Amino acid sequence: MDQCAIPARLGESRRPGHAHQPVSPIVKSRRVAVSSRSSDIVVRPRVLSFLLTVALALAALVPAASPAAAATPVCVLACDTLDPSQARQESFPVPTKDLNGRRLVLHVSDADDMAWAGIDNGVPGDAVWLDRSWDGGATWEGLLGKASVPTTWTGTRTLMYNITDPRNHRRGLVRACGDASGVGCTAWVYPTVCDTVCDGTDAGQAAGDDQPVRSTTIYGRTVRLHVDQKNSMAWASIESGGAGDEIWLDRSWDGGSSWPDGSSLGRTSTPSGATTTRTAMYATRDPRGLLHGGAVRACGREAGHNEGSCTAWVRPAPTRARAAADALMTSYDPYNGWWPSSWWNSAATLTSLIDFARTTGRHDHDWAIARTFEQNKGVFPAGVRGSDAIEGHFISRAIDDSGWWAIAWLDAYDYTGDSRYLDEAVTIADYVQQYWDPSTCGGGVWWDRERTYKNAVTNGQYLWLTTAVHQRIPGDTVWLQRAKTAAAWYKASGLINSSRLVNDGLTSDCANNGSTVWSYNQGLAIGAFTELWKATGDDSLLTTARTLADAAVSSPTLTRNGVLTESCDIGSASCDDNQKQFKGIFMRNFADLAKVTGSSTYQAYVQKQADTLWAQDRSSLNALGQRWAGTSPNQTDWRTQAGALGALTAAAG
Repeated sequence: MDQCAIPARLGESRRPGHAHQPVSPIVKSRRVAVSSRSSDIVVRPRVLSFLLTVALALAALVPAASPAAAATPVCVLACDTLDPSQARQESFPVPTKDLNGRRLVLHVSDADDMAWAGIDNGVPGDAVWLDRSWDGGATWEGLLGKASVPTTWTGTRTLMYNITDPRNHRRGLVRACGDASGVGCTAWVYPTVCDTVCDGTDAGQAAGDDQPVRSTTIYGRTVRLHVDQKNSMAWASIESGGAGDEIWLDRSWDGGSSWPDGSSLGRTSTPSGATTTRTAMYATRDPRGLLHGGAVRACGREAGHNEGSCTAWVRPAPTRARAAADALMTSYDPYNGWWPSSWWNSAATLTSLIDFARTTGRHDHDWAIARTFEQNKGVFPAGVRGSDAIEGHFISRAIDDSGWWAIAWLDAYDYTGDSRYLDEAVTIADYVQQYWDPSTCGGGVWWDRERTYKNAVTNGQYLWLTTAVHQRIPGDTVWLQRAKTAAAWYKASGLINSSRLVNDGLTSDCANNGSTVWSYNQGLAIGAFTELWKATGDDSLLTTARTLADAAVSSPTLTRNGVLTESCDIGSASCDDNQKQFKGIFMRNFADLAKVTGSSTYQAYVQKQADTLWAQDRSSLNALGQRWAGTSPNQTDWRTQAGALGALTAAAG
C-alpha cells in the first residue's frame, strides 16, 4: 500500500523527480484551459485599454521562461531539428488554426515520431513555432524552432522535433503556435494513448478482469486495480464506500518513479446513493510513441479525508515474452542506440530481442535494430562504449565481443532481409578469422588481439559463425571448410571434459584448464554443432550436440532441481555483469536443438525454465532476475531481463 502524501482532495499523488509542485484538479484544469485558449484568441487592436488587456493575456499564454535554446535536444529515431524534407510521411492530425487570416498547421510524421509547424498566407515578420509538453499540457517547452516569414515570402516552417522521449520515459504532446498580430495555437496532438484500445474506453468492454496485486484499503474502503491483460489496459475501482469517495489511476512510463503526464487519470466520484464506482480503462502501451512498458496503480480517497491510498505499481503481461520484452525496452537508450553501459551485452540483448520478434511475430521493437546499427557502426574511443576502443564495424581488441555483434547482425539479416546486416556480419567474421591460429594448440581462435588465451566462448562463436556465414552465401565452400576444421578441432581440443561439460578454456600447455563451467559456453557448443549438422547432414555433429545437451540437463553443475543454474546463482554468491546474461544464451542454442530433434525431454526442459522464472523470479513490474528459482540474494537489471527473455522466447517457440 502506498499512502499518497499529497491530500487527494487537492489532487494528485506525489510525482517523484518532478520539478514543479502538483496542483489541484481545479487549478490544473484552469491552467490547461488558459493554455488552450491560445488557440482561440484573435487580437484586433482597438483602444489602448484593450491593448493592455491583450498584452496581459499574451504574457500568460506565451511561456517566457522556455526559449527554444533552453530545450534539451531529444533523440529517438532521429534528433530534434531534423529538416522536414527528410520526413518519411506527413499527416495533419489536428485541425488547422485560422490566425488572423493565416493558416497555422501542425505537421506530423508518425514514422519518425516527430512534428513540425508551418504558417501560410502570412506576411513578413509573422512567426511560427512548436510547444512541447511533458506533463499533459500543464507546462511546456515553448518557441521550439521559432521561425519568421522572410521578406517577400508568405509562409515558413520550423524544423522537426520529437514528440516523445523513450530514453527518459516521457510521453510528450506538441502543438503548433504562431504570432501574426496575435498569438494562437492548434490543439495538442495525441493527448490520448491508444494501443489496441484507447484511453477512456469503458471497463465493461475489457477482455478480462485480472487483479495482479493486492487491493489497498482506506477508512473501510477497498481500492482495487483491474487489468485487461490481453489488451494491456487497466482501470481502478473503490468499494464499500459512499457518496463523494474518489478513485483514479496513475500511469508511469518509468516503473513508478514519476508520472508527470499520468496523474489522476479517470478520476471519478462515487455517486449519491452508491457504494462503489470505477474509472474508465487506460492503456499501458503507446506503440506510436515507442513506449511499451507503462505501469499503473489504483488510488482512492474517502470523501471525508484528504489523504489517499494506492496499490502497488503493475505492468500488464499480455503474454510472458511480450511482458519481458516491454520491460526490457524501458532500459534501451535510443540516443546512443544500446543498453548502457555494456558493449557485448548489448549485442546479445539485441539478439534476444530479434529472436523474440521472429518467434512471436511482434514488431513493436523492430525500430531498435536499425537504430542500434546506425548509432554504433562507427569509431568510438576507449571509455565511450567500453574499456576498449571500438574501431568501426563493431570491432575491438576483444575477439569475442566482436563475435557477439556478428551473431546479432546475422540474426538481424535473417529477420529483416536487409543485406547491410549480412555484410557487417561477414566483415566481423573476416576479422575473427584472422585470429584462427594452428601454430598454437593445433588451431582455435585467440580470445584477444594480444593472443593470451584460447577459450570456449570465442571458439564456440567461431564454429557457429563460420557455419552461419556459409549458409547465407550461395555457393560458398571456404567458410564451410573453416567450419568443418573448427568442429574437428573443438572436439579434440580438450575444452570438453570427461563429464561432457565445457570448461572455460585451455592452459598455455593446451590442456583443459578446469575453470568454471558456464552455461553460455555449453550453449554455444550445442548451438554450433547443431548448426553445422544442418549444413552438412553429418549425424556425428548432432550426436555431439545431444551429448552436450544431456550433460547440461543432468549435471548439478548446470541444473539444480530442474532449473538452469550458474555457479554464481548459489548461496551468497553474485554474478557479474557478464555472467548475468549467460543463461539466456544457453537457452537460445538449446532451444534450437530441441526444435530440430523434436525431443520431448528437451522441450520439457525449455518449458520448465520459463514456468519457473515466471512464477518465482518476477516482480509486479515484470522485472526478471538472475536466479530463475527465485532464491536470494537476487539481482535484477536489463542483462538479467534479456537472459530471461531468451528463456521465455524459447518456450514461446
